[in-house]
Amino acid sequence: MSSFSERETQRRLLEQQLIASIATARDDLFGLRDEIQGHWGYEDGLYRFYHQSFKVFFLQMLTDRIVAALQNLLPEQPLNDWFLSIVREGTGKKFDIRMNKHWLQETRPIVEAFCHAKYFLEMVCRFADEIKEPQQLLPSGWASVLYLYGLR
Repeated sequence: MSSFSERETQRRLLEQQLIASIATARDDLFGLRDEIQGHWGYEDGLYRFYHQSFKVFFLQMLTDRIVAALQNLLPEQPLNDWFLSIVREGTGKKFDIRMNKHWLQETRPIVEAFCHAKYFLEMVCRFADEIKEPQQLLPSGWASVLYLYGLR
């Protein structure tokens, strides 16, 4: 029984640390979110996917920046394995003209990784001003942030 309470105490401490880190990085996180939501982020990136333009590959840089910002909030805590797998499959790619023949297979992972990273950044920003301490009843968005850090 005590190991459960020790784990729960540790989890709550990490959640408090995450909340404090979000508060400290709030302006940078909101700036990144605004950039991502701007024309040259989400809007243009998904357009480039449907336009079959190599510029969809630029989403990888945005994805990497988001992941780095998220990881920096709780650097000692590994991010969710599924999330990292999605990011790995959708980053580190270099465009080759032969990819045009298999456009969906080559570029959907880029868009998927970006969208998942964007989602977590948006949830962190959404709850930056709402969550000030660990909660008993969790909004779905905050619960997913906790899953990202292995705290749920």
